[in-house]
Amino acid sequence: MTVFEPRIVALLCNWCAYDGADAAGRARLDIPPQVREVRVMCSGQVDSGMVLSAFEAGAQGVMVLGCQPGDCHYKKGNVHAMKRMALLRAVLKPTRIDPRRLRLDWVSAGDGKRYTRVAREMVDTIEQLGPATQTPGNEHQ
Repeated sequence: MTVFEPRIVALLCNWCAYDGADAAGRARLDIPPQVREVRVMCSGQVDSGMVLSAFEAGAQGVMVLGCQPGDCHYKKGNVHAMKRMALLRAVLKPTRIDPRRLRLDWVSAGDGKRYTRVAREMVDTIEQLGPATQTPGNEHQ
């Protein structure tokens, strides 16, 4: 019997969340190894295509982590991210991708403890959900 080891893609804002992840690493905090980090300039640049591509590539969960609301380097990028992810969750509902596999959250620069907690919570959620049975693009296989 094989043990389910989920792969989770974390799309991290360059200005805050990426620094939070870096702070967690510098502090030698226990970052879940299931999380694969990808730096983006702003959470507001993350669109549904990027998220769906991660699922198509085999990710069991996707986190979009940005600056705290009101603290975006690009003024309103995280507000745009909130709108896009809410819309994407609504689009995911009738599909075989559980909307809980997508998480939007905020991590301040240097807040390694928060980054570690959010990552661990996401891993726990995905482990509870189990393997995704279907990903976009292969529903007819």
